[in-house]
Amino acid sequence: MKKVGWLALALIAACSWPATSVRIVCSTTIVGDVVARIAGEGNGVTVLLPVDADPHAFEPTPQDLVAIARADVVFLSGAGLERNLDPILGTATGPVVSLSDGLELLGLDGPNHEGEKSDEHDHGEADPHVWFDPTNVGAWVDRIAAVLSDLDPAGEPAYRARAAAYRSELAELDAWIEEEVKRLPEERRLLVTDHAVFGYFAARYGFDQIGTVFPGLSSLAEPSARDLAALENAIASLGVPVVFVGTTVNRSLAEQVAADTGTEIVVVYTGSLSGPDGPAASYLDLMRYNVTAIVNGLSEAP
Repeated sequence: MKKVGWLALALIAACSWPATSVRIVCSTTIVGDVVARIAGEGNGVTVLLPVDADPHAFEPTPQDLVAIARADVVFLSGAGLERNLDPILGTATGPVVSLSDGLELLGLDGPNHEGEKSDEHDHGEADPHVWFDPTNVGAWVDRIAAVLSDLDPAGEPAYRARAAAYRSELAELDAWIEEEVKRLPEERRLLVTDHAVFGYFAARYGFDQIGTVFPGLSSLAEPSARDLAALENAIASLGVPVVFVGTTVNRSLAEQVAADTGTEIVVVYTGSLSGPDGPAASYLDLMRYNVTAIVNGLSEAP
């Protein structure tokens, strides 16, 4: 029997939702995991982006259009992350919920005003990677519970209860990260990544993003030779031992930088969970895996 892919199974589920369920579509695997924790088993949750898809580069399919059109609600991470979905979001008959709306968004040069977009205001491009601060995901949880309660008033007590339980897990995660980070002296909390993905993590836990292989907040940016030379000089001058690269990003340029500077490549999960049998099968697992990788990687002597 031919093996059916993970995304295909999700799309089949979208076309066979029980009539009594809330039909939910989510953009990324990270959003899907958090939403599923609040929605519970009685509702149908479809995730558009497959495991290891780059949210910055994903191209929607006709099946995605069908799933969105049939959904009672569509949950996005927001803040510009899923711009490629914009052409098909107009087919949605239910609400399209951007979970980052209302959060204090960061940019490369500091905070953006809440909910503002860079093309409308002179505050720089908003950093969409809000999930790297668990307190932001806590705000997601409250929003998800409120939206699902509006759609399914009879289920509100269950949504609220699951949200409260999950918020407790997020608080535990936040406390654990703070303790793990204490293992690193402040002068070693220096992050070099494929693109500027850890801004919220850095702001929450006292790290500096000192450079990226791809300039800016998207993995689609093209670095110049001058950009790469400046990055390599920064790595050498500060004695940074590792370059962190996400599973959704082409590693070739990062491997070149690592070879030039004598650093190591450490793989982390940024825009996608792992598969169900992998080390980052849930948002909580993703954060624990990444924090362990960051602290261990930066603990190594350069």
